[in-house]
Order: sequence, then C-alpha cells, then structure tokens
Amino acid sequence: MKLAELRKKDKKELHKSVLDLRKKISDLRFKFSSNKLKNVKEISLAKKELARTLTVLNENIK
Repeated sequence: MKLAELRKKDKKELHKSVLDLRKKISDLRFKFSSNKLKNVKEISLAKKELARTLTVLNENIK
C-alpha cells in the first residue's frame, strides 16, 4: 500500500492493519520454517509494509 493511502486511513484502521500484518508475518515465518513458502520475498515485503504503517501511525500521534 502506498504511503498516501495509509495517511488517508484513520487510527482504528491503522491499528487493525498493524495487527493483521503482524499475524501475516507470523504465518509467513511458520510456512518458511516448514518449507512450504515458495516466495521468501513476501516476508520482507510484509515487514516493510508493517514499518510504513507504524510510521504513519506514529506521525498521527504527535
């Protein structure tokens, strides 16, 4: 998701997005450890998306 799209969301949607992304990263790590994950790059993409979301969330707090 683009940064501009994230900035349009409200606080509740951002918190929900953070929880969803953390669950997704956890699931991807589990799949990776059991050798069922085909595209390993998904993990790093999900981490970057989580970082973007947390950054926008922290910008809104200040």
